[in-house]
Formats: sequence, structure tokens, C-alpha cells
Amino acid sequence: MAALLEASNLEAYYGWSKVLHGLRFAVEKDKVTVVLGANGAGKTTLLRAISGMIRTGGEIRFAGERIDGQAPEDIVRRGIAHVPEGRGTFINLTVEENLRLGAYVRKDKTGIREDLDRVFHFFPVLKEKSRNPAGVLSGGEQQMLALARGLMLRPRLLLLDEPSLGLAPVLVMELFRIVRAINESEGVTVLLVEQDAVAALELAHQAYLLETGSIVTSGPAAELRENDSIRRSYLGY
Repeated sequence: MAALLEASNLEAYYGWSKVLHGLRFAVEKDKVTVVLGANGAGKTTLLRAISGMIRTGGEIRFAGERIDGQAPEDIVRRGIAHVPEGRGTFINLTVEENLRLGAYVRKDKTGIREDLDRVFHFFPVLKEKSRNPAGVLSGGEQQMLALARGLMLRPRLLLLDEPSLGLAPVLVMELFRIVRAINESEGVTVLLVEQDAVAALELAHQAYLLETGSIVTSGPAAELRENDSIRRSYLGY
């Protein structure tokens, strides 16, 4: 299977501090890839590097073309949607207004209307509350809104940063079920950053384990899930 996203010798910096150290990885088209690691491992930094939000070194290629060094808005226009940690919803805007902001780079009004119906199919609770301010939604509903807003871009690649953060286990299961459905039925490639190793490895096809800015192991998610030494040493279960 061809890679949709590839990185080689990827470095990332906050000021003069190097956070990522020569990463090499690939995200296969139409698959779910997960990056696991403890707090401070560099997972969020990795997604910010792909999105052009921080200074990087090395190469990042999307659909065969280099995107490192490009402005974030240009990367979005290529079809990369970034759903950040903390949801980032606009609490004073309605649910529907939040969703329409996800399509701000698009000009096809008919397609946007169709995609509103599409995301409401995946998230019926958002349809019920489409006229409500986002600030009155529960934590789980706000996470669903953040994910749905990312889908309004009609992305080829969806970057998800800790979507399970702060959610009850039953909501995590529901959210990951929807991510799986989006991947399988819509063909959206997903790069997921996550601390919930158990749920993430059940969802993903490929996995990378990040520690202090370096990849320490990688492979099919099913193999990492069954590897006792990796589970005990790195995944905590």
C-alpha cells in the first residue's frame, strides 16, 4: 500500500530546543496509524510539525510532494485537517457555525450543505443541537464537534490529537467507533496521537511508539498489542 504521508529525518523545534530527533515514518493511504507515548514524548509536536505550526528540519511529503516549510493554511488546502488536543471549539458560536468554519477554505456551497448532512449522519446528537451554542455541549459532544468540524474540510488526511482526553470509557469507545466508520466508509486516512494504548491499538492498522522525541519501535498494531515486553515497558498494561 502506498504511503500518503512520509517523513524522513524529521526534526522539530520550540525556539532553539529540539523536540523531535530525526523521525522516519509513513502513514499508509486509507489506513489508521497511531502514535503512542507518554506525556512529553513529542506526540502533539509531531502533529504540529506536519501542520506547519512549528519550525522543522528534514522532509515531510504528502501525496508525493514536499510540504515542510509551507504555511499552515496551504497545508490545510491540500486536504490535511488537524483536530487539536483540547477540542478548540468556538463556544459562543452555534454547533452549525462551528461546522461551517471547518469548510472555510471551500467554495462549493452545495457540497458544504451535503457535508453538513454527512457529518450529522455520523453525529446525530450534533444535528439535534445544531442551533445551540457549542459552549453548552458536554465534553464528549464537544469532542465530536471538533472531529466533525475537521471532516467538513473533506480531508484526505485527518490528524487527531488525544481525542479520548477527559472522556469516560464508554464515550471513548463510541468516538473510536465513529473514527473507524469514517476511515472505512469514507476512505479518510487517519493519523491518531493517543495515550489510551488499548483503545488505539484496537482501532489502528499501524503503530509507532514515541519516547522523548524518538521512535523506539513500530509495526502492525496487532503485533504491538500482543507483544508482552512492549506492553509492560511502554504501554502500561
